Amino acid sequence: MENAWFRRFHPSAAPGARLVCLPHAGGSASFYFPVSRALAPDVEVLAVQYPGRQDRRHEPFVPTIGELADQITALLRQESSLPTALFGHSMGAMVAYEVTRRLEAAGAAPEVLFVSGRRAPDRYRDDRVHTRSDEGVIAEVRRLSGTDTDLLGDEEVVRMILPVLRNDYRAVETYRHEPGALLSTPVVAFTGTEDPVAPMPDVEAWTEHTTGGFELIPLPGGHFFLTRHQDVLLRTITGRLAGAVSA
Repeated sequence: MENAWFRRFHPSAAPGARLVCLPHAGGSASFYFPVSRALAPDVEVLAVQYPGRQDRRHEPFVPTIGELADQITALLRQESSLPTALFGHSMGAMVAYEVTRRLEAAGAAPEVLFVSGRRAPDRYRDDRVHTRSDEGVIAEVRRLSGTDTDLLGDEEVVRMILPVLRNDYRAVETYRHEPGALLSTPVVAFTGTEDPVAPMPDVEAWTEHTTGGFELIPLPGGHFFLTRHQDVLLRTITGRLAGAVSA
């Protein structure tokens, strides 16, 4: 089923499993093009395109993590039945967690939840990046190296991406975890050992949010460590999904 939210960069006639990939703040579905290419045709990758960016730039932003999760969950429920896992980096990890909660409540629990570069849902920071000046928002993005810094020198590009970044930071920074049932879905957390916004104790705290088992995979690097360790991520994802398909 085609819709504005999901990108199938490498469609497969008969995939054995599905991986739903959710972008970071300011990110887009195209960030996961290499993942789709690497996993096709055995795994169908659905890269999520949030409203307000790229080909959806004229659509209004979704202002909260919960509303994003509601809409993505409803669309996933319309997809064909396949063993499914979710992967989210940074902001995407929070959206993936909330989608997983909703899928479990609907009796459609994923096989595994992969979170990357993100503290556990109940661990907060008082950063308030979304309230900073334009220069302050850009400085934070440069600090985390989340966007090509050469592009940030292009005034036209900056004008385009600043509203996206500010909306996404607002969604993340105003999110508050609502207590409820623990997940039954296993959680695998990838983290950069030098990530300034996801210290190891806060990432380890994901274990408190699931009864399905928890694995922590620390890798050298900062907040965007995953771009240097795609091989490790892909091996882990394919191994977990292969186990789910054969189970």
